[in-house]
Amino acid sequence: MALGERLLAAWYAGHPALTLLRPLECLYRRVVAGKRARFLDGRRPAYRASVPVIVVGNVTVGGTGKTPMILWLIAQCRRQGLRVGVVSRGYGAQPPQLPWRVEAGQGAEQAGDEPLLIVQRTGVPLMIDPDRARAVRGLLAAEPLDLILCDDGLQHYRLARDLELVLIDAARGLGNGRCLPAGPLREPPERLADVDAVLFNGAPADRAEGYAFGLRPSALVNVRTGERRDLTHFPPGQAVHAVAGIGNPQRFFKTVQALDWQPIAHPFADHARFSREALTFSPALPLLMTEKDAVKCRAFAADDWWYLAVEAEPSPAFVAWFDAQLERLLPHRRA
Repeated sequence: MALGERLLAAWYAGHPALTLLRPLECLYRRVVAGKRARFLDGRRPAYRASVPVIVVGNVTVGGTGKTPMILWLIAQCRRQGLRVGVVSRGYGAQPPQLPWRVEAGQGAEQAGDEPLLIVQRTGVPLMIDPDRARAVRGLLAAEPLDLILCDDGLQHYRLARDLELVLIDAARGLGNGRCLPAGPLREPPERLADVDAVLFNGAPADRAEGYAFGLRPSALVNVRTGERRDLTHFPPGQAVHAVAGIGNPQRFFKTVQALDWQPIAHPFADHARFSREALTFSPALPLLMTEKDAVKCRAFAADDWWYLAVEAEPSPAFVAWFDAQLERLLPHRRA
């Protein structure tokens, strides 16, 4: 197990050795609190866009289902007649310039895996830049939009926001409740009291302090050809090589098991780069991966490589709440 994986496991298991990192945690907390305070009291200005901005982010390190939720939010905004755009940091991307408009035909090395997935799925106008404010300005200069979704960026206070949505993995929660490096939190737990909505991925029902959402597997898609097959394409008990280079690979492997298949798990680091050789395993079995990983593998995929398409399904209470927020933010622009 790599060092990063061991540290992540320790954060969520509450390993006692992490107490040695608490002095560094105290320093981290002071830095984070000072940064946020400077924007809240106006000592550092934040860019206010001409349209509402909704930030979808995390307070924890590790995957929470953010990309599927972004896809759902795009579709829901469009159902309300809104022209929506997306900005993202573009983690791991190496574009020739910044900000960079992501197009469906680009490679993941240039665009980043998550932004490319979002554009290929939806065709949404999407700009990447570590400076989210600059990305928003570039997107608004290029497109007439009603609203912008910021993929991640909860801690990027240079961009003013109208709504903050925070996603949490219900099974792992906030781990040991400690901030980096003693725990998985990017900000203290008290930060959740200031956001507009908290969504728990995998929660069975809405909670007093938040909403529930789930990820529903919807289809098998051939990585090389794009052919879609029903989930019955693999019979019960099918053994597969399961590949996941995401923030929480175990969630993907558990999803595969819940479909009554037998995964041989191959976890990789989040945003990992792949090659045909690195994904050639023995024995010869179908290979199943996440959609985020598939966008990096199409050029060299074998015939029996598939990805599992999933759809976010938020609770009816969240859907009603979100629609009410759109009405409040854009009362005159909805179709």
